[in-house]
Amino acid sequence: MKISEAAAASGCHLETIRYYERIGLLSKAARRDNGYRDYTSAEVERLRFITRGRELGFSLEEIQSLLALAEQTDMSCADVDRLARKHLVDIQGRIQALQRMAQELAHTIEACAGGARARCAILGDLQASADRSASIRSVASKDPAHRGRKSGCRPMSSVE
Repeated sequence: MKISEAAAASGCHLETIRYYERIGLLSKAARRDNGYRDYTSAEVERLRFITRGRELGFSLEEIQSLLALAEQTDMSCADVDRLARKHLVDIQGRIQALQRMAQELAHTIEACAGGARARCAILGDLQASADRSASIRSVASKDPAHRGRKSGCRPMSSVE
């Protein structure tokens, strides 16, 4: 089937299919006499696997590992389980970070009186954060104990 048909059947955009071929996640499709790519049903299934993995938030590297594990039918699923559990922990961490950001933004919005822009609490909080970051960077650049650290952003654990 042509790339447009493979895209429709797999739910993967055709430019993304070309990208997956370039990076080796999908083997280069055979070409027809007219030069069009010709995808097999197995390649479309692989694209569905990749697409579903991306929907679940797996990185391309993780998907490559999962594909390799899927092709080794004699292996136990312990490696797949380990990778999925690690990914779940990563997702849960991102959810917690997003919840903290949402709480901070909600507090900032509640502090906004809706008056003049010069007294806007939202803009003031963003400016204060930028000023704190600049101050931290300035102190860190002078303090040998802070050299080499990536500073300037508050860790999410200190936000609230």
